[in-house]
Parts: sequence; C-alpha cells; structure tokens
Amino acid sequence: MRHTISVLVENKFGVLARVASLFSARGYNIASLAVSETLDPAISYMTIVVEAENEKILEQINKQLNKLIDVISVTDFTKKDHLDRELILAKVKFAFKEKEKLEAIFKKYVGKIIQYKGNTAIIEAVGDQAKIKQLLTELNKFGVKELVRTGRIAITH
Repeated sequence: MRHTISVLVENKFGVLARVASLFSARGYNIASLAVSETLDPAISYMTIVVEAENEKILEQINKQLNKLIDVISVTDFTKKDHLDRELILAKVKFAFKEKEKLEAIFKKYVGKIIQYKGNTAIIEAVGDQAKIKQLLTELNKFGVKELVRTGRIAITH
C-alpha cells in the first residue's frame, strides 16, 4: 500500500540526500518525491510517497525520519483527512480534425492545452492520482509521446 508522508526539514545542503539514503539503506522504494521551499526559505517541505506493506514498516520509517538532525517534523497522511494533487505535462499526438475532441476532454479535468505545434499538443493537468490516471487513459487514445509528472503533494484539511 502506498502512503504519503510530509517532512519539514531545514533547507540545507545534503538534507535530501540523507533522507533518500535512509530509505534506500532500508530497502524502501520512494514511489514519489516532491520538494520545495516553504514560506520560510530556511525550511523545505518534502512530500514522500512510499510503498509500505504494513503499519510496522510505516512506523519504522517515521521513527527513522524523526531521528535525522535536519528534520523538523514528520506527518503521516495515511489516517489524516487531507488533499493530494499531482501535476502532469504531456505531449500528445493529434490530428487537427481531432482538436475539438481533445479540448472536450479538459471539460472533465482540471487542465488545459498549453500549446499546439504541428501534430503535437502540450497539455498540463492537475488532480488526484485517480483523476490523473483517468485522464492519461483518455489521452492514450490520441497517443502520449512524452509525459512528465511532479509527484504527489499533500496538505491536511
């Protein structure tokens, strides 16, 4: 099962490497990782999605993260009421006659077509993982040439 964890850390050189090595040293795979500064440039916010088979593994991850000196706080969103989102950019093949059909897809999703160039459209979309998966299924009918994803970010209600 995938779990979303947020970690507030001091914005210092090497902190990301220490957090990543904590996971790799214990054989845990990071499925998604998003990092950015907070309102305070001395603090960064990490959102980590990790595969953990049971609560014991998740508890161990949280304890290990809290032991790192540059970690300010750890929040496990597994049992908390929260919102999560992901951003994608994609290059999609299309024929000009399919332009309306492609545009119609975005009436169901939070997204837009940023650019048309030749037989390619570049799109951006934001949503939870299920919505992004649905959107990609629809876009695959046109042919996705390239896809870039931010990884999940999350916040409590």
